[in-house]
Amino acid sequence: MDKHLNSNIIIFVAWIIATISMLGSLFFSEVMAFPPCVLCWYQRICMYPLVMIFLIGSFQKAEATLAFSFPLVLMGWIIAIYHNLLHLEIIPEKASPCLEGVSCSTVYIDWLGFITIPLLSFISFTAIGILLILLKNKLKQEKI
Repeated sequence: MDKHLNSNIIIFVAWIIATISMLGSLFFSEVMAFPPCVLCWYQRICMYPLVMIFLIGSFQKAEATLAFSFPLVLMGWIIAIYHNLLHLEIIPEKASPCLEGVSCSTVYIDWLGFITIPLLSFISFTAIGILLILLKNKLKQEKI
């Protein structure tokens, strides 16, 4: 019973992070009227389904939740890294997929001089990824 509860807690915390991330992105675009760029949309495509996957995963086997969520987290994390590299001007703007419309290097928020929307996305995907790695290790230990 205790082993099952710990897996559910990990999934629940991942659900909280995904939900806050989804609501935060909607707040920035719908309330603050910051139009999302192409890379922001790709990150949303990876993050939004995680809310439902983790919610449903709370009632399913943790292995299934891990299998469905990890590819989305990995893809979102890679896109977030690329987006941050654009923001930091390590990758030139020419290499951006945002050639028309909203620029991927536009800085809408700059909290404390370094916290941007792409950084928030990177932190969210990283935190969820760490939780999924912990979940995978926990599931391995339970099989031993």
